[in-house]
Amino acid sequence: MADFRRVIEELYGALNRHDGEAMARMYAPDGRFRDPVFGELSGAEAGDMWRMLTSRADDLRVELPEHSVDGDTGTARWIARYTFTRTGRPVVNDVQARFRFREDGLIEDHLDSFSFYRWARQALGPNGLALVWAPPMRMMVRRRARDDLAKFRGEA
Repeated sequence: MADFRRVIEELYGALNRHDGEAMARMYAPDGRFRDPVFGELSGAEAGDMWRMLTSRADDLRVELPEHSVDGDTGTARWIARYTFTRTGRPVVNDVQARFRFREDGLIEDHLDSFSFYRWARQALGPNGLALVWAPPMRMMVRRRARDDLAKFRGEA
């Protein structure tokens, strides 16, 4: 059985190195990823999301202050510091992650949770903050993220 603590460490180490390719290889072919911005991604979409984000993240820094494993599940707290490219605003995103792993060490399920409000306040600034409470704003942010991913994947 794989060392799942090491899988978590390698995932965020690769993110800190901006190595989306290494991250993509860590997901099962039918794996799932979910977060407040992208919603649910499955299969190769998750890997492509990491490839896209790391290819754009010139100043991304990631730290992994906490992580643990219990059987085939794990948790992590990771902190990302970067500049949101659409607005040029600095972001510090404190994320709680939950994982389920396959026996071979690949990630089967990955859920990232963070405050959409706090993220939007930093990424979008005062103008975006006024709209963040409205459900259409969340949908617009998700649509834009998904459209960016589709373009990156050559689907749009």
